[in-house]
Amino acid sequence: METDDNSSPSIQFSQDSAISVKGLKKSWQKWSSDHQDYQKHNPFSHNTRPSVVVPQRGQDNYGRPLQGSMTDQRGKDAHTHVSREVQELCEVIRNIGEPGGKERSESSKGQKGITVEFGKLFNHYVTVSNKLVGILLRARKQRLVDFEGEMLWQGKDDHVVITLLH
Repeated sequence: METDDNSSPSIQFSQDSAISVKGLKKSWQKWSSDHQDYQKHNPFSHNTRPSVVVPQRGQDNYGRPLQGSMTDQRGKDAHTHVSREVQELCEVIRNIGEPGGKERSESSKGQKGITVEFGKLFNHYVTVSNKLVGILLRARKQRLVDFEGEMLWQGKDDHVVITLLH
């Protein structure tokens, strides 16, 4: 830092710091213009252009992320992960279940498959995952397993029979 004749400090910038300030300004302006462009397509922004078409209920892309966005990729990754867990659950049932075993549930009567009681499955599967009931519900939705009732509770539903259908 140098001082002038009237004792006020003045700062002298080197050529390197001027370049980095110019680069910082350029980066900031690029980010700003990119953000403004993004906001023009954001239906929740006040800067939305009237020409932007917002999907309405009933349309195919309503409630879905933009194709190719990071949100879309995260959704695909989550779907793959849950599908893998459903397949692992079916494999566990195959390994610890009994072919055509005890058919106590009304919904699984007459269906052939491997069966296991919820309590036995819970005790075995608890070391594999802490989301057993959610994965069971997903597997039932995909018609891979069947069991009686809407929800299974540890202790209360230990004797509910789960049937592997496929």
